[in-house]
Amino acid sequence: MSVPASSSPDDRITMRFLSLPHDAAAGGATVAAGSVMEWIDQAGYACAVGWSGSYCVTAYVGNVRHASPIAPGSLVAVHARIVHTGTSSMHVAVTVESADVRERDFTPNTTCILVFVAVGDDRRPVKVPQWRPSSESDRALAAAAVSRIPARDGIKKAMLAEEYTDATAAPRSSLRFLAPPSSVNFGGAAHGGTVMRWIDEAGYACAASWSSADAVAVYSGGIHFLAPVRIGHIVELHARLIYTGPRSMHVAVRVLTADPRTPAETALTTQCLLVYVDRGDAGARPVRRWEPSLPEDVRLTRHAVDLIHRREQLVPIPAELTLRD
Repeated sequence: MSVPASSSPDDRITMRFLSLPHDAAAGGATVAAGSVMEWIDQAGYACAVGWSGSYCVTAYVGNVRHASPIAPGSLVAVHARIVHTGTSSMHVAVTVESADVRERDFTPNTTCILVFVAVGDDRRPVKVPQWRPSSESDRALAAAAVSRIPARDGIKKAMLAEEYTDATAAPRSSLRFLAPPSSVNFGGAAHGGTVMRWIDEAGYACAASWSSADAVAVYSGGIHFLAPVRIGHIVELHARLIYTGPRSMHVAVRVLTADPRTPAETALTTQCLLVYVDRGDAGARPVRRWEPSLPEDVRLTRHAVDLIHRREQLVPIPAELTLRD
C-alpha cells in the first residue's frame, strides 16, 4: 500500500513547561544536560509519532551543542519539526528555548537533529508518509538534514570500530542498575531520552572526578541507539576520559545491557561522546591535561581528535531557521 506524501501543520509541535528543581545539575545552578536531552527526545518523539501515526524508536541524536545554560525554574519551550523522511525514518529538528517566567523573553539554548524510525506492532519498521518542504525554511532544513547523512554515517562507523577494554589507565566511572519500570515506553523498553539522561550522569561522574563538581556538558554527539534497553534488564554505563583540551574534557560513554539470568552476556545498546567544561564565574576554567601512555589510551585519544575533525563537517543549524515558518 502506498503512503501519501504531504506537508501540513501536523509536521511540527511545541512543548512548554517550567523546569523543576529535580532537572538541575549538581550544585543546582543550571539544568542538567541530561534533562535537556530528555526533553529533546520527548518532543522529537511526539512529533515523529504524530507524523507517522505509528510508534517510533529513537535511532540517532547528533551534534547537541548546549550553547547556553538554563536556570531551574525557567519557562522552557521545545520546538520539534519534521525536516526529512525516508522510507520508515523521520529526521526531526528540535530547538530548546528558555525564558525568565516574568519577562517571557526567550533565548535559544540548543538545536539538533534526531532520527526516528516508525515501527509496527511486531517492532519492525513500517512506511511513513513522505514529507515535502513547502516553505523556504523547510527547504533549507531539508538540505541541512540530507547533507549531514554522510558525515553522520562516518562518525558511527568510526565509533563502532573502536574497542574498549580494561587495558587502560584513563579516568573512568561506571553505573550499574536495573532498568526501572518508570522508564518504560510503549514497546517495553526504556525511553531514548531516559537513556540519554543516564549517559549524562555517567559522563558527569567521570568529568567531575577529573576536574570538579562544576563540570557541565557543552556537547553531546554521536548518540546511536543500536538496540533497546529492556525494562528489568541490567544496565551498565561505562564512561572514560579519552582526551583533554585546554578547557575541555572529552568523555566516551557506552551503555551495555544484560538479562539478569545471564549477567555476563552483555550487549552494546548505545554509545555517545560528551564534551564537558569546568565552569567558573568567568566561563570555562583550564583543566588538567591528561596524557595517555598505554596503547589503547593513545589510540582512543587519536580517535577523539579524529571525531573533532569529523564534527567540523556538521555545520550547526541556526536556531532562528528552525523557528521560522
